[in-house]
Amino acid sequence: MDRMARRQFLTRGGAAVLAAGAASAFSIDALGASRKIRIGLMGAGGRGTQLAEWFAQRPDVEVAYVADPDRQRRDECAERISKIAKRKPKSIPDFRKMLDDKRVDAIINATPDHWHVLGSILACQAGKDVYLEKPLSHNMWEGRKLIEAVRKYKRVLQVGTQNRSAHYCHAALEFLRSRDFGDIHFMRVMNSKPRNTIGKLPDTDVPEGVDYDMWLGPAPMRPFNLNHFHYNWHWFWAYSGGDIINDGVHQIDITRWMSGQTYPVSVYSTGGLHHFDDDQETPDTHVVNWDFGKMTIVFEQTLWSPYEKKVPMPVREGEGFPNWMFTGTRIEISGTKCFMNLARHGGGWQAYDKDWNVVKEMRGAFSESNADHIENFLDCIRTRKEPNAPVEEGHLSTAWCHYGNIAYRMGRKLFINPETEGFINDSEADTLLKRAYRAPWIVPEQV
Repeated sequence: MDRMARRQFLTRGGAAVLAAGAASAFSIDALGASRKIRIGLMGAGGRGTQLAEWFAQRPDVEVAYVADPDRQRRDECAERISKIAKRKPKSIPDFRKMLDDKRVDAIINATPDHWHVLGSILACQAGKDVYLEKPLSHNMWEGRKLIEAVRKYKRVLQVGTQNRSAHYCHAALEFLRSRDFGDIHFMRVMNSKPRNTIGKLPDTDVPEGVDYDMWLGPAPMRPFNLNHFHYNWHWFWAYSGGDIINDGVHQIDITRWMSGQTYPVSVYSTGGLHHFDDDQETPDTHVVNWDFGKMTIVFEQTLWSPYEKKVPMPVREGEGFPNWMFTGTRIEISGTKCFMNLARHGGGWQAYDKDWNVVKEMRGAFSESNADHIENFLDCIRTRKEPNAPVEEGHLSTAWCHYGNIAYRMGRKLFINPETEGFINDSEADTLLKRAYRAPWIVPEQV
């Protein structure tokens, strides 16, 4: 980026901060019960498009913008929205244009993970509320910065961990906290499924219609490569943290919620690329142990097991229960009186006594929990109440993933300092708590 473009970026960012008070006042004072909430989408990939379609189906929402540095993606998404809402949103390459629009109340941030925090901070500074796809952050340090921004600018931020709005999960929590379940000392979190190799690809020219500098944002500049681009970016440290933080964070968030735990005493991890021989950096086989003194929580991941799968859609919508043994995204909770199998995304739960009898159970409803999570976000925009998945909760759950990844990369047991969120007497591990940002796409020290 040349000097003029960089100066324009920083000037616009400063203007957004100065305008935050006015934009916030507009959102709260002018947002009557009858006025539609205007939403802008940031990141028009598969999940972003899905979320925008769900929001667009509501009569109280207008999806006004679709922003993505890939022209084909943003145009396709805008066209899909127009078929639902009978009104085509503006398709733009630079999300900052919708932040400048005072008529926009909130954004959906469904960008790649390395853009989650910076994009959301800029939205908060511009007076916008945020629906932020999981995971909350690319690294530990910037997650804390996002908390500061949300609280400073008094924004509503809902993390896209939709199980927090699932009725069956709330019922599971109630039973786990009852005397009938007993004390919990061990939990096992599964994240196993059959993924495919990404192969090995050469660097190429940037595709036509892609603003590659914008797509990279805070990440280091490198030659364009399709394996570092759409979706496969999940498997490189520069953009994400592998499947523990991509998909496993859903189960980890439920587990942390059910356990009531915050910071572990220590973390140890092992694993590697045991199966795939391709370009990816993050492990296809991953085990993490978090120690909490009187509770141990274990995460297990294999991305090459064809017999372990996600819960089938019919079961997610309430037709029976999963085949627990082969449910690759289950959570096992061991109490002194009962044992529970719990599935995310509508899979339900069953609890057993010492004689293997089912003593309590509840089915879920995947579509209902998604709808309720969106409903909760929109309600909080109007009422300014705290959402079901607030920024602090998302930060802590993502932190467990960061701790697991850092322990894996260090190859040793690490001890956690909850006051700093860093490590005790391990300056080398501390270097992975924060990334090096590429100017001018820098998460600020002072938000």
